[in-house]
Amino acid sequence: MKFDIVTIFPDIFTSYFNESIIKRAQKNGAVEINVHNLRDYTTDKHKTVDDTPYGGGAGMVLKIEPIYRCVASIKSEIRKSKSETNPKSKIKNLKQGEKLRTILFSAKGKKYTQKDAKRLSKYDQLIFICGRYEGVDERVAEKIADEEISIGDFVLTGGEIPAMVVVDSITRLLPGVLGNDQSAIYESHSEDGYLEHAQYTKPEEFFAKGESVSGGNVWKVPKILLSGHHAEIEKWRKKKSKNK
Repeated sequence: MKFDIVTIFPDIFTSYFNESIIKRAQKNGAVEINVHNLRDYTTDKHKTVDDTPYGGGAGMVLKIEPIYRCVASIKSEIRKSKSETNPKSKIKNLKQGEKLRTILFSAKGKKYTQKDAKRLSKYDQLIFICGRYEGVDERVAEKIADEEISIGDFVLTGGEIPAMVVVDSITRLLPGVLGNDQSAIYESHSEDGYLEHAQYTKPEEFFAKGESVSGGNVWKVPKILLSGHHAEIEKWRKKKSKNK
């Protein structure tokens, strides 16, 4: 899968996308992530990407012109035969008939869920537009984006964190990314209302020195998990799993 992210702060993504699962997914050619600096698509010497809102009000609004040019430039590349940035990439640039979707991150967008992650993981290429400041010219939502997404009922400084959230949640659903594809099937939110059971690892008993806690200072793993009776363990796990 190919991700193209439109932002005025491209360096924000460097650290997160170069660690752990997403780093391996890029190295193995499962995903390709391109970050586009919106200021590169301006035409004035000051590289202006925002302006005051019509009708008055606080804050600045991202302009439509550079966003339009950036998205148009990304789409103009879709007929190239193969990515030049990663020779090992299994991802070919989008061809006619393949699935492309453009998403704007905004506080008024539809709340993002695991269902959306699964739905979007079926696309070949996703373009993300990261809002900033007071918002984005509404014509971007109306004419350029296919949908608006919010990651929760709260306000962030920009769309960069939501973009990282969505890239992460989709990438881990792609075949082979987690190594064991069962991991993404049997986990919280894999079904409507499903919350995964508790997990434990060594040691069997943890001694909390100097702590005064409910139940004493020895914290133990449930006996059923140490029993070796897999059928009973599975029953326990189902019982401990929750439905919201």
